Amino acid sequence: MKTIRIGSGAGYAGDRIEPALELAQKGDINYLVFECLAERTIAIGQKQKQQNPEKGYNELLADRMYAVLPTCLEKGIKIITNMGSANPTAAGQRVLEIAKELGAKQLKIAVVTGDDVRDVLIKQDARLDEIGQPVSTCGKDILSANAYMGADAMVKALHEGADIIIAGRVSDPSLFLAPMMYEFNWAADDWEHLGKGTCLGHLLECAGQITGGYYADPGFKDIPHLERLGFPIAEIDENGDAVITKVAGSGGRVCVDTCKEQMLYEIHRPDSYITPDVVADFTGVTFTQVGDDRVRVQGATGRAKTDTLKVSVGYQDGFIGEGEISYAGPGAVARGRLALDIVKGRFEVCGFAPSEVRFDLIGVDALHGAERSQRSEPYEVRARVAARCATRAQAVKVGNEVETLYTNGPAGGGGVNKGVKEILAMDSTLLARAFVTPAVNYLEIK
Repeated sequence: MKTIRIGSGAGYAGDRIEPALELAQKGDINYLVFECLAERTIAIGQKQKQQNPEKGYNELLADRMYAVLPTCLEKGIKIITNMGSANPTAAGQRVLEIAKELGAKQLKIAVVTGDDVRDVLIKQDARLDEIGQPVSTCGKDILSANAYMGADAMVKALHEGADIIIAGRVSDPSLFLAPMMYEFNWAADDWEHLGKGTCLGHLLECAGQITGGYYADPGFKDIPHLERLGFPIAEIDENGDAVITKVAGSGGRVCVDTCKEQMLYEIHRPDSYITPDVVADFTGVTFTQVGDDRVRVQGATGRAKTDTLKVSVGYQDGFIGEGEISYAGPGAVARGRLALDIVKGRFEVCGFAPSEVRFDLIGVDALHGAERSQRSEPYEVRARVAARCATRAQAVKVGNEVETLYTNGPAGGGGVNKGVKEILAMDSTLLARAFVTPAVNYLEIK
């Protein structure tokens, strides 16, 4: 029975590079997939592209290609990635430059576009889910709108001889499903196999999470050598069954529990995991430990895909100003609370009323609030004030007030940090498939 080996080279935009190189050099893989887009990544990329039309793709694209491309070219490993982000065309050109610099011959790079539907979204006056209003009345400046495309365009590119595929917003599992559909000739309406492949893509998409990175909990779930965590490999057969493993001798662990946790990660309904390719059903999935760092995955299925595609919408939504200061020693918590009270009072004195504001003691109640915290008295604490403001100038005031605690607040404050961040907020909507047209363009070295 035919099998292929797919390695996951990244689980987010800024992921480590060394494990991907390890996969290329020692993983005996056929495909190396870099999944690098979170929800707001493209919105950030669009801001970068506005400032420089040659930017807007993943900032580690060149570093990753310089690292893995020589080995991938030597071994015939195909690369698939969404590192194109908001500018797949520029990303493809950059990869072409690097490949030429490295002396590549007979190389075909596919650039997948069509996910940018901002103009369509505005023309259709789509209703945004979270805001609950159409674009025309929501009062937001829409920065980006990108539809989650499926595997189809990438499968087409593979059939047409692509060695490297650079895409923007495609569904995370679709990056992995595409080579399965190509290698095993799965039809676009073979729902059972597409469901199986989507399950495997979901297991691989976060890279080091399934090999123990997000799983580790000292004393309860111990994982060895996380400093050299190995990224996962799926050995997949034409039936869609697979073994999840990693490079022998690398750090981390692949076990039934790491696989279970990753399968449940970021899914709403295990019986209806909606992707552009299929509505996958994970309820029948079984995991079996078949060796050291080897887990067999079976039992996923699927049903017909939906008539709409999810669109991730980014918009500018003001600024966050924040400031932090530390207190240590006896009475640290009391001094930290006094510091926060002083800043609250200062806001009243100055007539400063941001739309949202938080006053936290990091190490005491910052994550779960006073009611759920353990009311401990740590030796050191960090007071933090953060506020959402309409303008950058207003946001600057937040950190400035915290900084004045150096000389106008409780004893022993130090280590002030302050800053302002632009808020790129995210919403979503659904768009009929007819309004999304994937396209593939090629760059070649003869």
